Amino acid sequence: MVTVGSVVLGASDVARAAAFWGEALGYVPREDAQDGRVVLVPGGGGGGGGGGGGVQIALGCSETPVQERPRVHLDLYAGDAAEQAAEIERLVGLGAQRVEWDGYPEDPDFVVLADTEGNRFCVIETSHG
Repeated sequence: MVTVGSVVLGASDVARAAAFWGEALGYVPREDAQDGRVVLVPGGGGGGGGGGGGVQIALGCSETPVQERPRVHLDLYAGDAAEQAAEIERLVGLGAQRVEWDGYPEDPDFVVLADTEGNRFCVIETSHG
């Protein structure tokens, strides 16, 4: 059986994207960036995956335009509405941007943001009824 090794995101500025996702998730580079690519692992040390648990994020140099409605994206979980709001503000403070999204349901449990490269992701309130 295979497992997910990494989620790969394209970036025009890999260093900027690595700084954002490193701060956003508490991840660290597995090793120095090479050939326009870096793999981030959960914090707690380099090597085989750090100490925090979670999937690796690989960032690679890409000239492909950002998709307004990406088929694949990251969902970040927050425990309740207060934590979701605090995390959104923290992520915006790190360089994320709020996205005007016309696909919200009537009572959404998620907010769509974009990272420093324009890659869309969601912050989800997991306690939402």
